Amino acid sequence: MPLYQYESFSRRGNKVVGTIDAPSLAAAKDGLQGQGLMPINIYEVSGEGQGGFSLKTLFEKPTDLRTIVLFTKQLAVLLKSAVPLLQALELLVDQFDGAFKRILIRVKDGLKSGQPFAKELSRYPKVFTNVYVQLIRAGEASGKLETILFRLTEYLEKSEETKKKVKKAMSYPIMMLSFSVLIVVALLVVLVPKLKSMFVSMGKELPLPTRILIVASDFFTNNYTLLGVTVIGGIILFSYWKSTPSGKHKFDEFLLWLPMTAYFSRTKAVVQFSKTLGMLLESGVNLSEALDIVCNIVDNTVLVKQLNMARDKIIKEGKISKYLRETGIFPNIASW
Repeated sequence: MPLYQYESFSRRGNKVVGTIDAPSLAAAKDGLQGQGLMPINIYEVSGEGQGGFSLKTLFEKPTDLRTIVLFTKQLAVLLKSAVPLLQALELLVDQFDGAFKRILIRVKDGLKSGQPFAKELSRYPKVFTNVYVQLIRAGEASGKLETILFRLTEYLEKSEETKKKVKKAMSYPIMMLSFSVLIVVALLVVLVPKLKSMFVSMGKELPLPTRILIVASDFFTNNYTLLGVTVIGGIILFSYWKSTPSGKHKFDEFLLWLPMTAYFSRTKAVVQFSKTLGMLLESGVNLSEALDIVCNIVDNTVLVKQLNMARDKIIKEGKISKYLRETGIFPNIASW
């Protein structure tokens, strides 16, 4: 459903500016008149609905973590300065653009209609995670929203820093692997064909490794189009398979089977689980809800299943360390 920005006058003659969701321009005008407003200027802000599609937003950059961190930090500062939440959002709307600005406009309008802040944020799960929404809900309930926002800012900044470190650590191996592939391709396409004529002119029987290399070179140079299509098709099929629930599960099992990736996956799960659970409990979220959240933020579906089984036992019997240790994910020092 399209979003319309409007300027209007109330029955008392006050100017009212805001947005309204409506299927058409006429419906938007009718909706405003039904609220006792007289529209003087109304235009479409976006042609997409919530989760919809439009050519305008096709190439629009999605909301990244840095934008969420900036918004959270600025909102915390404004609330600490005794600026009311609704007024703070009105000030922040103009600080952003694109899809995130439209989300803030909708959240602001929801607050105007009396909806809780956390409920409005929960309408956009691709932007505001479950952890984010639950912490905001806890802040609203306790009256310490600005404190929660500062804590959430610190958490998000550490998450962003961790992602940067992981990307930096992985960039060198990926670069070396790419360089190695390019060298092999160059050998097969350029060097081996030049050496082949020399080997043939010698009239001697070539060693088996050399013959294998020549055959591979001939196949590569004569079928490079077929190989290219096969590689691209394989990547597309693998991406599709990995996006399915069964494919994701099988791939996660494979990652846990490899010693190097298994250590990385388990360590990452322990860090995500521990940091998020601690922050949720400190913010006033009860243990049952906190476990529901943290057990499902881990990336690996195999580990998620193990954590959910442990969560059910913890809720029934209350023995946290025992059942976390039984998952095999947590080292003794983390689950004692």
